[in-house]
Amino acid sequence: MEQVILVNENDEEIGLMEKMEAHEKGLLHRAFSVFVINSKNELLLQQRAFEKYHSGGLWTNTCCSHPRKNERNIDAAHRRLVEEMGFDCSLEKLTDFIYKAELDSGLTEHEFDHVFVGNWEGKPNINPKEVASYKWMNIDTLEKDIEAFPELYTEWFKIIYQKFLNHVKNESNR
Repeated sequence: MEQVILVNENDEEIGLMEKMEAHEKGLLHRAFSVFVINSKNELLLQQRAFEKYHSGGLWTNTCCSHPRKNERNIDAAHRRLVEEMGFDCSLEKLTDFIYKAELDSGLTEHEFDHVFVGNWEGKPNINPKEVASYKWMNIDTLEKDIEAFPELYTEWFKIIYQKFLNHVKNESNR
């Protein structure tokens, strides 16, 4: 049974809880999100497996999940990148923030999210239990697609993408 780390608004651990229960109760817990871009300014998106317990079939960032007890966020991000997408790359911390989003199935994501970004070129070897499909999408095109078709994307991705986009735009202005 997978557990998540419950935290307070300062990301200080206050306990553990079974993942589904935390999502049913909407309790704040630690999470991470990974964004991988290539040299063409494209973001690697994954389409969540249709069998996932929430948001199945929706498009989202390269990977995301929850660290385990005594696991550093960066180590968890590398672990899940390999488990979901079949590759690893260098990652750097972009930001962290708290968000809350209502999901399908009466679940709530309430996460203290640590966002990482990496650069990689290649074709992922996706895990079909986690990921239905993937695509590389131009960052500017993706922004327009999210606005035009928000129902195709996960709730958290639409929130986190703005943080990522601000980072990318700041980097290009340097």
